[in-house]
Amino acid sequence: MEKNIKKFGWTGSLIIFGSASLLLILETRFLIPFLSRQTGLETVVIWFAVAGLGMFLPMLILASFILKGEGYKITKQTWEQRLRFRKMDKNDWLWTLGSFVLIGILSFGIIKSVEFFTSSLETQPSFMHFDPLTPNRYWILVVWIPYWLLNIMGEEILWRGVILPGQEKVMGRSAWLVNGILWGVFHIAFGWQISLTVIPILLIEPYVVQRRKNTWIGVILHALINGPSFIAIAFGLL
Repeated sequence: MEKNIKKFGWTGSLIIFGSASLLLILETRFLIPFLSRQTGLETVVIWFAVAGLGMFLPMLILASFILKGEGYKITKQTWEQRLRFRKMDKNDWLWTLGSFVLIGILSFGIIKSVEFFTSSLETQPSFMHFDPLTPNRYWILVVWIPYWLLNIMGEEILWRGVILPGQEKVMGRSAWLVNGILWGVFHIAFGWQISLTVIPILLIEPYVVQRRKNTWIGVILHALINGPSFIAIAFGLL
């Protein structure tokens, strides 16, 4: 099955990651503030809608087009072998747990370093800033859940399920590093402080996914880092 995988060298990788990064910058700098002013809704709610429908859903659509171009249909075999969503074994879980702990330790160290050299740490980019939730605003959590699922699955299916195996065809064992660096480019819109704090997951996750050949590891790590972080911010813990 792997013989049909589209190769992604630097040019193809830069086009896709770069285009997504540019689109995200345009959405966060112009579209989200505009829609927030027009509707009066909190920017974080607008972010859920714009990013979910205007970024992460299109990622899934692009992934399906790439797979179709390779000659794959959306089947269980494609899911498990081409996209590498394979059953997690004991070693997969151990790698996932160890990676989660390491990401947490390194991220904490970076956060403390940023706090030492700056007066304050930005935990939220301006385009999704919001005050801690109060009972009359708990509905925002309901809106967040479908966005969160689109975010995790959109990125992991495209970046790790579709593109990473294609990068391995060209770059071999270094593919994870290229994938991680370009994933960092995708996060430019979030500002330099947040971009620094996510460096550990940007590099560790692609490495482990490539090492174990299992995209579920990326989904789990991404979800474990992304989800609790939002909940902590939502209730004023960060």
